[in-house]
Amino acid sequence: MHIQARRIFRLSIIPALTLVIAYGLQIPLPFIAPLLAFLFAAMPGPPMGPKKLLGLVVVIFITCGVGLLLIPLLLHFQFTAFLLVAVGLYFSNYLTVNMGKALFGTFLIIGFTLISAVGTVSFSLAITVIESLALGASIAVFCQWIIYPWLPEDPATAAEKPEKPVTPDQSNWIALRSTVIVLPVYWLVLTNPAAYIAVIMKAVLLGQQSSMLDAKDAGRELLGSTFLGGIFAVIFWALLGIYTNLWMFFLWMLLASLYFACKIYQLIPTRFPASFWLNVAMTMLIMLGPAVADSANGKDVYAAFFSRMSLFIGITLYAWLALYILEYLRTHRQAKQAVSNV
Repeated sequence: MHIQARRIFRLSIIPALTLVIAYGLQIPLPFIAPLLAFLFAAMPGPPMGPKKLLGLVVVIFITCGVGLLLIPLLLHFQFTAFLLVAVGLYFSNYLTVNMGKALFGTFLIIGFTLISAVGTVSFSLAITVIESLALGASIAVFCQWIIYPWLPEDPATAAEKPEKPVTPDQSNWIALRSTVIVLPVYWLVLTNPAAYIAVIMKAVLLGQQSSMLDAKDAGRELLGSTFLGGIFAVIFWALLGIYTNLWMFFLWMLLASLYFACKIYQLIPTRFPASFWLNVAMTMLIMLGPAVADSANGKDVYAAFFSRMSLFIGITLYAWLALYILEYLRTHRQAKQAVSNV
């Protein structure tokens, strides 16, 4: 089988299998598992081994545990805690961009933002979210272990080294830019953390996405992936309503993942990069997960969809505007420095 076909089938099967196991086991926040499966399966190469998985679980507990330490400060010394979160976000983004520690940096961001915010409502809920991340990552890697031997990479391809990280000069700026995007959303989430879990996850995704974008591409990438992710979530939910059970959820997820995989690996031609379609898929899952919980609790799913989508579009517009203004100010300052040097 051609390598492109193997990658497409692998990226479509692993998230769907992860989803059915996570919901079948009824782990807390089960939508996190297929979300992480998309992240892991989209990276070429074999899955991490048992030792690396154990290391990842330890990293999740350590990085997210930082958020637990911030909870007393947020309850009693809000301004100090907010400054610490700002510094932590910058450091986390710097690790991601400059040192190539993407997973470590991402989970550290989740610890500083999601865990600390949720902990102000309930410490036990914050522990539950951390457990969900660890269980979700473990299930995602377990599914990779099952599927990868049937659809492996070519030996030469699997041995390829990752791209070099950006230069240190660029890293400081990109880390600052991502921090400015996530921090105001974090402040909003603190007003009602329990209701805004999906919002902070989308903000973290936007911060990571914006670190790889130029200002001129931001509108198309950020807004486009958010709109499409919301549209796919509504379509997915409507199709799931035709006949609702876990196996239909699995089959619709398999079909959706297959479509996204074909876009990511260019079997279906597209002018958008792979990162765009990966973010569409992840936005769809961030929308779908709370919708399933809303349905189980008897809430109006479509009203909640509209509310979340409005918030997602709002923070995406803010991210685009912030990115554009920051890049404009940077370019203007560099032009002034160039003139003064002459």
